[in-house]
Amino acid sequence: MNKEIQTIIDTIVEGNKRVIAKAITMVESEKDGYLNLLDQLHFYTGKSLRVGITGPPGAGKSTFTNHLIKLIRARRKTVGVIAVDPSSPFSGGAILGDRIRMKDVLLDDGVFIRSMAARGNLGGLARQSMDAAEILEAAGSDIIIFETVGVGQIELDIMSAVDTIVLMTVPDAGDVIQTMKAGIMEIGDIFVVNKSDLAGADRMRDDIDYMLNLRSKKDGWRPKVRLSEAIRGIGIEVVLDDIFNHISFLEDNNLLIEKRKQRLKNKIIGLINYRITEKYWDEEKERYLNSYLNNEIKNKSPYKFVDELFKDA
Repeated sequence: MNKEIQTIIDTIVEGNKRVIAKAITMVESEKDGYLNLLDQLHFYTGKSLRVGITGPPGAGKSTFTNHLIKLIRARRKTVGVIAVDPSSPFSGGAILGDRIRMKDVLLDDGVFIRSMAARGNLGGLARQSMDAAEILEAAGSDIIIFETVGVGQIELDIMSAVDTIVLMTVPDAGDVIQTMKAGIMEIGDIFVVNKSDLAGADRMRDDIDYMLNLRSKKDGWRPKVRLSEAIRGIGIEVVLDDIFNHISFLEDNNLLIEKRKQRLKNKIIGLINYRITEKYWDEEKERYLNSYLNNEIKNKSPYKFVDELFKDA
């Protein structure tokens, strides 16, 4: 193994924040040696619990997460946070709003927070977020929190990234409820109606609870529906208890290991797809595609085009 890579790995395992940050940057920018780094770090992973916090913009996810971190730390557990920000339209980088709202836990030695740009990823998680999580696992984080950007029918890839999903909403979010009915409710293990001091909070909780009663229980877990006021830190500790109860439920029913096997399978499939694209797609293929778009689109279906593209592959 490259001696420099081994030194980075040793320092990550020791929990050096500066080196952890540099390693995530290395992965995010795909610098030379990043695959070798991830290859070796894999053997230090597998012990962290992963929690996803998702919901519509303005639901208070960052404020909620900030208080959740404090409660986790009070239980003497270390925390890694991957906050997937909307990309800046100018730089393509993360806007970093999440770290601003979590500033009072940033200096805690047992907490590492990293904002990552979504970069147009429709699934709510940046592609490198899973790799960053492995770095935080190797660094010894007991719990890794993914805070995702927004929520929608296509933002389901968090399902394959975490053990437990906390789905947040706010009172009178009619459009959100419609989206939930359309299928996003299927991903939630715990539901939180934040800003519960506002009118309609109890009604929102009851509506979600009613919809959950109509939902088939695939694994036997009945999702909890909680009220919170994140800005005042109210109702968050019971959600943390729910998270640990859900993990215990998964362990007791041999579901946690199956979830993690599926996560590894999805990662391998993703790596294969990425490698195929990286190795196969080149300037010649790009010219062929542009020729199709400019000249042949009326006479040839995309299915036929792809068949021809892969004919000699």
